[in-house]
Amino acid sequence: MNSPLPPAEELALIDRELAQLDARRLYLLGRRDWLLRLLQQSTAAPAPLRWGAPAPAGPAKEASAPGAQNVLLTLGAVLLAVAALAFTLISWGSMGIAGRSAVLGAVTAAALAAPVVLLRRGLRSTAESVAAVGLLLTVLDAYALYAVGMPDTDGTGYAAGAAAVLAAVWAGYGSALRTLRLPLPAAVVAAQLPLPLAAVAGEAGPLGLGWALLVTAALDAALALRVRAAAVPAAVLGSAALFVGAARSWSADSAAQALAPAALLLAGAALGTAAAWREPRARAAAPVGALAAVVAVAGVARPELEPGWALVAHLLVGLPLLAALRVPALPEAVRRGSVVAGVVVGALGALAAGAAVVPVLVARLRVLDEVWAATAPVADPYGPGASATVALLMTAGASWWLWRVSARPEPVVVAVVPAWAALFTAPVLLGFPVAVVFAVQLAVTGAAGALALRPPARGAGIAAAVCALAGAANVSLGALDGRAATFAVWGLLGAGCAAGAAYGPAARWVRSGAAVCAVGYGTGLLVAAAAVSDLAVVWWALPVLAAPASVAALGPRLGAVRLPAEIAAGVSGVLALALSAGRPGTLALTLALAGVVCAGAAVRPERRVLGWAAGALFVAATWVRLAEAGVTAPEAYTLPVTLPALAVGFLRRRRDAQASSWTAYAPGLAATLVPSLLAAWGDTGWVRPLVLGAAALAVTLAGAHRRLQAPLLLGGAVLAAVAVHELAPYVVQVAGALPRWVPPALAGVLLLAVGATYEKRLRDARRLRAAIGRLR
Repeated sequence: MNSPLPPAEELALIDRELAQLDARRLYLLGRRDWLLRLLQQSTAAPAPLRWGAPAPAGPAKEASAPGAQNVLLTLGAVLLAVAALAFTLISWGSMGIAGRSAVLGAVTAAALAAPVVLLRRGLRSTAESVAAVGLLLTVLDAYALYAVGMPDTDGTGYAAGAAAVLAAVWAGYGSALRTLRLPLPAAVVAAQLPLPLAAVAGEAGPLGLGWALLVTAALDAALALRVRAAAVPAAVLGSAALFVGAARSWSADSAAQALAPAALLLAGAALGTAAAWREPRARAAAPVGALAAVVAVAGVARPELEPGWALVAHLLVGLPLLAALRVPALPEAVRRGSVVAGVVVGALGALAAGAAVVPVLVARLRVLDEVWAATAPVADPYGPGASATVALLMTAGASWWLWRVSARPEPVVVAVVPAWAALFTAPVLLGFPVAVVFAVQLAVTGAAGALALRPPARGAGIAAAVCALAGAANVSLGALDGRAATFAVWGLLGAGCAAGAAYGPAARWVRSGAAVCAVGYGTGLLVAAAAVSDLAVVWWALPVLAAPASVAALGPRLGAVRLPAEIAAGVSGVLALALSAGRPGTLALTLALAGVVCAGAAVRPERRVLGWAAGALFVAATWVRLAEAGVTAPEAYTLPVTLPALAVGFLRRRRDAQASSWTAYAPGLAATLVPSLLAAWGDTGWVRPLVLGAAALAVTLAGAHRRLQAPLLLGGAVLAAVAVHELAPYVVQVAGALPRWVPPALAGVLLLAVGATYEKRLRDARRLRAAIGRLR
């Protein structure tokens, strides 16, 4: 080939043209792909027809070619399977032995050989369908062989052998044709049946069936190292085997009977540990195997022990599994699985032991049937004994050790509760004398409180505080059985709470709770002292007032716990008022003394608000006394107070123009208006309402003239109340004379009128509120 160009230039020219052709080819291929996608989208979701647009040339395709192919192949395989079943079950008897064998053999061989040809031609889906029919035919061959050749053979035993043969045949067939996906999984499924069916056929019993399941699971686990799908039947059969072993172990009546289930459980434990050791992804097998080992070892001792000590035996075997945390040589899955198993055993043991000691705590409620009767039993006859204490202490110790090793806060939180429950209930369960029971329980409650003050980890303080509160409540309840016990126990607890409230380094919420408890125990001691003195119940209120008086006297020296202590003192004051409510004279005296306490506390600038409470208490005490004396004209007692009070308010307003009218005039006006209003509502005459209404009108007009809020609102409210009182009988009379439909009709008209002028009403209400707000 001759060319006018030099070889180098011609070569460069050819390279450029080839590059251009490649670029053009890539562009055309991309354009082709885009057009294909566009056509597919328009076919899958055709655009809606518009007016005048041409109709589509043909119907849209609703199924892809592969989908239609799979449907046809599946349907064909199902039809062939149905035909084979019909032939085997119905037409089988009309043929001789040679014909039967020839037909089934020929059909089965053809069905198993056809996929080879189909795979060579690239028809994989068709080959899968035909292979499925061939596998089904092998099952029918096995059934036909049993029905004709061995009808007297045990059906379960024959099924076990047939399953083994079919598993081997399917496995070989799948290994030869690895392109097919169905034969090997089918072989794995068939391999699960031979040993369990053989155990059932041989009447091996539950343990024999368990061993068959476990051996099959072991074979599946070995196969799972190469075929991941075999892990599922391994887990299912292994769990079933462990369930059988655990059930037989728990139902054993002696240690000798528990040995055989223990062997099965230990074998399952070894299998689970080996699986987790060999394959890290089988991490769930490690804790299951460890738990199986615990049940196996402790199950041998269980029949010879009482239920409580059987629980201790399980803890003795299971809690040491936590030590795997300090063995780095173990694989991660095995180490974590052992720790999880130990935690599960400890948690279940703690729950079981805790449920056993709950009746011991609830038994204290029987004291409430008769306080100070000295009849409460020392020990609960239904208690579990020392085993519950030992179990709780074991779980608490294991949790504490786990906290020290792992440095996580959760274990120490868990350790606090069982430790407290064990130590608190131990003297009752062991039958100690009453004095020893109270001494130990007080010590345990104090230790829990001290732990709440200085917790070792986050969250432990809350657990310790809850335990301390529960212990204090329980031992306080038990102390009500005797007088000396009440004073001794409540006094010690109150002193401990006071010390905790004064402990500065503790958290504020702990100190606040201790302060509230201290005030509560002080109040309880005062009530108990009043009860011992044989005073009437109404006179108990006077010593109870000593509690709020003490808190008010301490005042700022309470520091950060002042507010919660004062709130608790307020509750004690309310209790005093409730105790004295049975006799008016005693109630008046209690109200007056409570007013004195509030007035004394209001001396301090930061507690000025208590002055209002003191005034209200003094007024209430006065009126209770007057009501007891049968006074019907309260104005004789209120006007001498109102006039000086208004004069003092007037002088204060002259000195301080910014002083509120509520501070200057409201106390004096309320001192007369409120009692007179109450008397007027109970007065059937017309003189008092008339005079009171005139006075309220004068006060209202004076407030409006002087632009003072307190006289305006107080006078207006009293005037409205008097008007309602005077009009009420006439309203009732008119309402009784009207037909029953008139009030609803009037209400409807009113609602319509209000609704029609709703916006204007709102605007007027805002103006009124603004006008009142501008008053002083």
